[in-house]
Amino acid sequence: MKTLKLLSLATVLLASFALTTRAADYTPPDARVLKIGDAAPNFSLPGTDGKTYTLDSFKTDVLMVIFISNHCPDSHAVEARLMKFIKEMEGQPFSVVAINPNNPEGLTIDELGFSKYGDSFEEMKLYAKEQGFPFPYLNDGDTQATAKAYGAMATPHIFIFDRERKLRYQGQFDDSRFPDASTVKTTEGPNAVKALLAHTAVPVEITNPHGCSVKWMEKKGQVKEFNATWENTPVTLEKIDLAGVTKLARNDTKKYRIVNVWATWCAPCVQEFPGLVSVGWRLSMRPAELVTISLDDPKLLDRAQKFLQKNHAGVPSRLAKSLEEEGRKTNNYLFTDPSSDALIKALDPEWQGPLPHTVVIAPGGKIVYRKTGILDPHELYSKMLELLTPYY
Repeated sequence: MKTLKLLSLATVLLASFALTTRAADYTPPDARVLKIGDAAPNFSLPGTDGKTYTLDSFKTDVLMVIFISNHCPDSHAVEARLMKFIKEMEGQPFSVVAINPNNPEGLTIDELGFSKYGDSFEEMKLYAKEQGFPFPYLNDGDTQATAKAYGAMATPHIFIFDRERKLRYQGQFDDSRFPDASTVKTTEGPNAVKALLAHTAVPVEITNPHGCSVKWMEKKGQVKEFNATWENTPVTLEKIDLAGVTKLARNDTKKYRIVNVWATWCAPCVQEFPGLVSVGWRLSMRPAELVTISLDDPKLLDRAQKFLQKNHAGVPSRLAKSLEEEGRKTNNYLFTDPSSDALIKALDPEWQGPLPHTVVIAPGGKIVYRKTGILDPHELYSKMLELLTPYY
């Protein structure tokens, strides 16, 4: 029995050491690493419901503090299972408080490709209402003091405390990053809650949190570097004929293609273009790409290319490999055939000809969205999110 106790203690110590090492990689130098048995750090944070919450706001025997966010697909995946678990635990002396640790300025645009919301407090209010959260959702993004006090590394990252508010478990809610509950193999978080309510030992006290790293305000410099790279990505504009457009429209890839037909002489095209580019870069970590086809005179290719460069329409580096596999070098083209009717037939027979015109082509060539005239980038992005889902 003594040997088993020593082995158990060694396991806990090794897990704590590993957690400390990982935290050093993912948290600022002034962040704390909570150890099993440590007291819950206090906080005073605003909730999306207009109230201010502290640790004393929660009087139950067991408290789960979970760090989640608006933008993270891993966080999205666990939320439905968390809410189901809360419903199962109705009537038990158990409560949950969720905290968003992210500073919005620590997010690059491509990290926002899994949600229509960023991580600002105003967007938290919208997200919480939309999801129907049955627990307080608090904002720590302004100072991130609470995230540092708890040593939060990711969203989601959970901390479970007993009645004396001593830490009894920290890490993942469960082991799956996907929304499908059938992919869950282990449920250490719920198991810890049930053990504490039953006054028995927590089976597993420490696990690895998995998800999106906390977006610390110290990351602002990296965001600035990313934006500079985006703005300075070279634009290549190539001529394309009818056969080339036909091949693009066939879309023999696993990506969704947003194809926009435009021209520098088209005022609505010029007006909508920055929003289109933003959507393209926002989705650059997803199986999606923005393809532009200019109807400028082929003799004025230089003018069209300058416009594209001015609007930062270069191909994101993450797409470069997939283009290379297709034998392409760019996603920006200038149509050389004099017949607009031929272009319509090849790209979208339902298009009547006016510019701008945008279609979303699913893998296999089916058009799943079309818009003639000025496009609302939010409408387009919402459609893409519907197609791609907010999950991994």
